Amino acid sequence: MCSAQDSGMSMASVRMVTRSRSQGPGAGPRGGGEEAAPFRRGEAAAEGKKSHSPTKRQRKTQKLSVTYEASDHEKGEGAKPPEAPGWEPRDWQQQLVNIRTMRSGKDAPVDQLGAEHCYDPSAPPKVRRYQVLLSLMLSSQTKDQVTAGAMQRLRARGLTVDSILQTDDSTLGTLIYPVGFWRSKVKYIKQTSAILQQRYGGDIPASVAELVALPGVGPKMAHLAMAVAWGTVSGIAVDTHVHRIANRLGWTKTATKSPEKTRAALEAWLPRELWSEINGLLVGFGQQTCLPVHPQCQACLNRSLCPAARSLCGP
Repeated sequence: MCSAQDSGMSMASVRMVTRSRSQGPGAGPRGGGEEAAPFRRGEAAAEGKKSHSPTKRQRKTQKLSVTYEASDHEKGEGAKPPEAPGWEPRDWQQQLVNIRTMRSGKDAPVDQLGAEHCYDPSAPPKVRRYQVLLSLMLSSQTKDQVTAGAMQRLRARGLTVDSILQTDDSTLGTLIYPVGFWRSKVKYIKQTSAILQQRYGGDIPASVAELVALPGVGPKMAHLAMAVAWGTVSGIAVDTHVHRIANRLGWTKTATKSPEKTRAALEAWLPRELWSEINGLLVGFGQQTCLPVHPQCQACLNRSLCPAARSLCGP
């Protein structure tokens, strides 16, 4: 507890709180501070000037417990000023509500064919997680329908780390074709599967840093794998749809040139409790309405709120 002298407080800013404590026989006052002593003779003589009658019995003393409360002005001295509200896009909450309304049917390809629908639910947990990761690796630059078809063919042969390592490259290429960059993906799948067998006992890593260190696994895949395979929200998964729509809606403070820059821009202001929702919501919206070419602005509830609508679709 600071004294008034130490804190430099004015008497106007000091609040005194008194508490009476009864004194038992032979007990002094308790609490912080020194015990009050009886008057000495000199002091009693001084007091006697006020009264000529001798003091026959000393009065019991009361302990004053003093609490100092700083004024609002003094509280602010030396303290950090309150942080200014962070930047957030104009009308983003209403835009989000409108997108949810447009996506309420859950009938976009991602809703039936996304990574959370491509694994075998009856498989052991670590096999399911491996299948989730594999479907994400196949999905890069590939439509959901094509990824789902490749996963069905792989699962029909028993999709595990061991089965992939025992499959020759030519057969694996035939099974995953026509996913985008299928030749490169054959190589990445084999390399990653070998690492998972050697280092993780056939399971997948449980951190973004370890996931992106695997051949053919990027940040978007890693964040989705954490969400779908491990049930952990580690960040916003940004693909081409989320990247495009975030820039069109003005959800980045400045225009971003890559999905990773868009992810950082979104995570800087979007409440964390919305991170898990935003990927599937915007991917489906991008598949059905906010198309890469010829977006359906006339049917979009955000037409009047979208900064890009006029340039994309006219007045």
